[in-house]
Amino acid sequence: MSSDRNLTFYHAIPSRSGTVHWMLHELGIPFDVKLLDIGGGDGQTPEFLALNPLGKVPTITHGDTVVTEAAAICCYLADLYPEAGLAPASDDPKRGEYLRWLFFSPSTIEPAMIDRVRQYKAEDSSQNSYRDWETLVPILVDVVGKADPWLMGKNFTTVDVVFGSTIRFGCMFGILPKYPEFEAYIARIDARPAYQRAQELDAPHFAAAMAG
Repeated sequence: MSSDRNLTFYHAIPSRSGTVHWMLHELGIPFDVKLLDIGGGDGQTPEFLALNPLGKVPTITHGDTVVTEAAAICCYLADLYPEAGLAPASDDPKRGEYLRWLFFSPSTIEPAMIDRVRQYKAEDSSQNSYRDWETLVPILVDVVGKADPWLMGKNFTTVDVVFGSTIRFGCMFGILPKYPEFEAYIARIDARPAYQRAQELDAPHFAAAMAG
């Protein structure tokens, strides 16, 4: 059903597209990779801007369908391949909670981490999607601490790919405090064969990017 159209993944290392790369390996599906040098201008070609006017990755094409934004791509792929079991069905009572935490990462956690790195603090925190850092971090600790072993319970889902990538990134770069709840959750992520495979494939390109 879902394999009758070619899937192309536009990827850059390092970038948010690493989340989608991991997701693709969790699904175990065939896909083509087009590795872009965003800093070198690959994202600004007319051909790529026709797919993503922001000139950014991740971007996928699936036949005539174009999807951008990491969480949206992962959501699309999980629904496209329901046999992988990475998303509750649309009529599953857990679907609402699944969508909530799936999109909490780009809409709430990432803006908070960016403001934190930039040392920006709004005078009126009620206008922030995350309210304030002191409110957000305990929520994250609570959600991750209740993972059993994954955020939606016993079954690993797309939420763990998207939310988990953000938590891992935040701890890796010292934005989030390295609480034991975060560390234990990240260790479980690191042990996943699909995560390890994506990291293995990206490693040479990551090393080259850091050297450059």
